[in-house]
Amino acid sequence: MSTTPFIPQSDEGRRRTILRSDWVPCKTAFIDCRTPGSDRKDNYSFVGPGVSQSDEQFVNLTEPHGFNVGAAGMPNGTTNNLHLHFTAEVFINFDGDYLLRWGADGKQGTFRSVDGDVISVPPWIFRGFTNEGADEGVLLTVLGQDETGGIIWGPSVIEEAAQHGLYLSKDHRLIDTTLGQSVDGVDLVAPMRQEEIDKLDSFTEEQFATRVVRAADRQWDDRPFLCSTLPHGGAQLSIVIGYGLSEHRGVVPPLPEPHSFSLAWLAAEEGEGLLRHRLDRPQVLTARTGTWQVTFETAAGEETAELGRLDAVSVPAGSWRTVRAVSPGEDGPAELLCVVQGDERALIEWSDEVVTAAEENGYVRDANGYLAPARLLESSGNR
Repeated sequence: MSTTPFIPQSDEGRRRTILRSDWVPCKTAFIDCRTPGSDRKDNYSFVGPGVSQSDEQFVNLTEPHGFNVGAAGMPNGTTNNLHLHFTAEVFINFDGDYLLRWGADGKQGTFRSVDGDVISVPPWIFRGFTNEGADEGVLLTVLGQDETGGIIWGPSVIEEAAQHGLYLSKDHRLIDTTLGQSVDGVDLVAPMRQEEIDKLDSFTEEQFATRVVRAADRQWDDRPFLCSTLPHGGAQLSIVIGYGLSEHRGVVPPLPEPHSFSLAWLAAEEGEGLLRHRLDRPQVLTARTGTWQVTFETAAGEETAELGRLDAVSVPAGSWRTVRAVSPGEDGPAELLCVVQGDERALIEWSDEVVTAAEENGYVRDANGYLAPARLLESSGNR
């Protein structure tokens, strides 16, 4: 749990800063909450409407972002049962050891995930996972779209839940008959029929592996931004999903297909980061290692949030912001997870002082928003 000497003071700034200590677990989020092996699972929802099937689920920031952010809290040996989503589901492993499996019976394939992995699970396949590591390992999740369409559970999950008095209505309400709730007259979700299961997409382990970007696979760009060569603007960028914030025309993401959001890692040495800029869309920043300060505008004025491991801040569209690493990670630069709304490139608007300083240092952006030598554009009459 992080200590944070800088916490926004306004209601708006505080609402948008979600510290690890602000997480509120829900143990009744889904229909498998009494199934042995899953009954110790905690579900967390931080940003967006979420997909919980329980009225008891607390969401820190319900404002639509174009994606949802949450986490699975699972002690060693705890299992999240087989289910499928209709939109992208991305797992970001924060210091955990998880065994993922997929297919209607969980036997189509498996993948062992460790710290730093980013895994984009395809829609329309059943997936589940088990924590095989330490209790404190966390799988952060990002789900595509504001409304994800709900969940389809594996037939065996629905059948076993009924043995514990739990049923799911077609309007996504969890009904608990052990509490006296009745299913009489309720239109219940029925297990998926085998002929429907047979039509689902199939993925081999080799195909699934192409949807994983491990920490060792990250390609770091040390000059991704207009501010990169300026003092205190030296953040590195490793894009994973979508083109996101990169202003380097040669960078290609490992996972370019639409997710409704882009996802990338930022890394910086102490005192470095991103200089003053803004975006026209929401952005969620979550610290993985080190300590970060994010200064951003609210209606009450400028606020600064200090983020340690698993602390996050949601920066609203149109807000001027700066991002700075104030202490490194244990084994290298500080790392920050960056999720931005939209499948297309998120064009950065830099402050006038950054634009001027960058040009004096020899860099501008071309008509497509990519970095270019200032002298070349000027000499060719394109400035």
